[in-house]
Amino acid sequence: MRLQVALSHAGIASRRKSAELIRRGSVTVNGRIVTQPGFRVDPGKDEILCGGKRCVFEKPVYLVINKPKGVITTKSDSLGRKTVFDILPKLPCRLYHVGRLDRDSSGLLLLTNDGEVAYRLTHPKHEIERVYDVVIAGLLIHDEKRRLERGIYFDGKRTSPCRIEEIKTQRSQSLVRVTLHEGKKRQLRRMFEIAGHPVMRLERIGFGPLALGKLRPGEFRFLGANEIKRLKSALGINGG
Repeated sequence: MRLQVALSHAGIASRRKSAELIRRGSVTVNGRIVTQPGFRVDPGKDEILCGGKRCVFEKPVYLVINKPKGVITTKSDSLGRKTVFDILPKLPCRLYHVGRLDRDSSGLLLLTNDGEVAYRLTHPKHEIERVYDVVIAGLLIHDEKRRLERGIYFDGKRTSPCRIEEIKTQRSQSLVRVTLHEGKKRQLRRMFEIAGHPVMRLERIGFGPLALGKLRPGEFRFLGANEIKRLKSALGINGG
């Protein structure tokens, strides 16, 4: 993982302040001063010191939760709204959400303290697939489906190609399954709004090799050893 992320996960400081400490020359890796925040390190093997003190890293933890609608994907909220961390029990480690689900969406959310896994799952260059079940208003005709799958423009940029599968259709609404590898803010809602089919319900059911399964809203579980292995293998992380 990047050195500034490693310091953040060790509880030294925020990522931004960690980057400042690194640039100041306060951090050494295996006895050598490193001044690049993006320098790649392995906290399990490298000796990392900040201000002469050894950084202590937590054992990696991987947890998936079915985020309910109406819950915020953030550590804390200044308006007092319920966050995903409010519905979890107190855990003896610092966890970070990997990507986001907006307040009106539900479904699979990964929380972990493994910065390398979080980075590879969310960085666009790795093109990790996300799968959503989406209930939209009305019926999606063939031409509209093709247009969305090819990519549409908003904010001056074209969305990457995606796959849309019709699961169930009714006169007033349709259930479609969308697979894409982007995670722009409210992307699916904006795509279907532009196409004239506002989103009525949105649930993420897959993220890379992870699946929501039978978790009910608000329920969570820790990943097992085999799941962690598959996850790291899918992300190209050695030693998974």
